Amino acid sequence: MISKSNCLLILMWLVYQLGHAQEQATHLKIHFRFAFNEESLQTNKKYLSDKKDTLQITTVKLYLSHFGIEYTDHSILEEQNSVHLIDLKKPESLHFAIPSDAKKTISKIHFNIGIDSLSSVSGAMEGDLDPMNGMYWSWQSGYINMKVEGKSPSCATRKNEFQFHIGGYESPNYAMRKLSLENKKETPEINIKINLATLFATLSLRETNSVMLPGKEAMKIADESIALFQLL
Repeated sequence: MISKSNCLLILMWLVYQLGHAQEQATHLKIHFRFAFNEESLQTNKKYLSDKKDTLQITTVKLYLSHFGIEYTDHSILEEQNSVHLIDLKKPESLHFAIPSDAKKTISKIHFNIGIDSLSSVSGAMEGDLDPMNGMYWSWQSGYINMKVEGKSPSCATRKNEFQFHIGGYESPNYAMRKLSLENKKETPEINIKINLATLFATLSLRETNSVMLPGKEAMKIADESIALFQLL
């Protein structure tokens, strides 16, 4: 016969398994993959852009926020307190889960590239928003939405370095961009490619190699950043 103590342990295990299964069923796993065209993006590896610039990328960081899942019935489920710092040098940052409804079919996934104006001035500076992450200018300029750094012989700069720090939360230099990707696959997980070659296809490092403050050049790169993302 099974003792009362063993019965209690079995019951607790069953409750745990049920809760774990429900958690898995109500969350969607999202995986990001950095690339340069069809190659996986690696720090310090040499790549050739469409502008014929040979370049090496040393840093890529970007904020993705306000994730929402749209279903075929047009309902939308949004993640609360939704801010994720994606970092090329931290593989663990490329994988996370957001709330979802496993009973419904996903038609689109929505998110923002960057931090909205409210988050920039709210004073909430913990976790991924901690200034220690190196993605915060000051209270006047707010957060850096996207940071891309590296070097190229095309850059007539110190050590041939290029630096693009894209941000700004005040009009007319509001750099956050909204993105919507259409889902055409029946899948329990979402895979998104971030193709840095797309950025350097329109950006000549001979002409532009440093954008460090909000302004027209940052707004242009913010517009172009939408094309970096592709649902696989």
